[in-house]
Amino acid sequence: MQSSNHRLRDMEQHHPLLSAGADVESGSLAAGVIVGSAHMGQAAGNRTLWFIHDSCGMVCATMTWLLVLYAEFVVNFVMLLPSKSFWYSLLNGAAFNSLAVLALASHVRTMLTDPGAVPKGNATKEYMDGLQLKPGEVIYKCPKCCSIKPERAHHCSICKRCIRKMDHHCPWVNNCVGEKNQRFFVLFTMYIALISAHALGLSGVHFFTCIKAQWNAECSNFSPGVSVLLLIFLCLEAILFLTFTAVMFGTQIHSICNDETEIERLKNEKPTWERRMRWDGMKAVFGGPPSLLWCNPFTGLRLRRLMLLPHGRRGGSEFSV
Repeated sequence: MQSSNHRLRDMEQHHPLLSAGADVESGSLAAGVIVGSAHMGQAAGNRTLWFIHDSCGMVCATMTWLLVLYAEFVVNFVMLLPSKSFWYSLLNGAAFNSLAVLALASHVRTMLTDPGAVPKGNATKEYMDGLQLKPGEVIYKCPKCCSIKPERAHHCSICKRCIRKMDHHCPWVNNCVGEKNQRFFVLFTMYIALISAHALGLSGVHFFTCIKAQWNAECSNFSPGVSVLLLIFLCLEAILFLTFTAVMFGTQIHSICNDETEIERLKNEKPTWERRMRWDGMKAVFGGPPSLLWCNPFTGLRLRRLMLLPHGRRGGSEFSV
């Protein structure tokens, strides 16, 4: 497909003509596209939530919630409530449950936030004419989703979209980790690591206390055999989650500070963009100077606006709600 103004190439590469921060929805056709919806022609002001229809991802996301709720059950009903110390139960219960809520909230925000999808089908003559390219300049089109690929965008075969600054697709959050939801994914791994470490510490204290007290009736509301099985499974879960999320958290922080996604690192892509190093990268991902808001997964969430959203329709691998 050629014209006198520019050339369009069907390649899986990217080109610096379109930066990751460019507003690709400002073109003549893309103005009617709502990211996260497979339907065209809706008003650009309507906002939608993002959800991926992937069986494996939905199962993994559900398992994540069930495992966190299981940890909540064991910590609260097996260890803390039967404790004789009121302040020990209160402080540890408040800390653990608060971290669990923050972890699950971060999980939901990661799963339901558009990771930076490029609108489908915007590789049209009308849209490219609106880019005002210089003669001879080359832009790249993704042959899989028929969209113009911005710089640092990669196609996800599960989301069936090109994602800006795609780091990887994580089945545990049933979504890609990209430009717009990496912050919530980092918070999710951090809070899961914290509650896992907290659960391990509480389990160790509970084991020591109960063995010292010869596992009397005041040690737990459950029989010794049931309590031991519940605690062993919790410890195994906590060790696995702590190891995985701590490594992933460190990897994500390293990638942000070096302004390099996991895909770019694995492909050994040479940077054609101006790198944001260390704190500049952290500020770009988390928004603004360092503050406690960086740790808040509810930042920017407006419940009233979400309640007023029109219900979307299903289409393709994702749909809007």
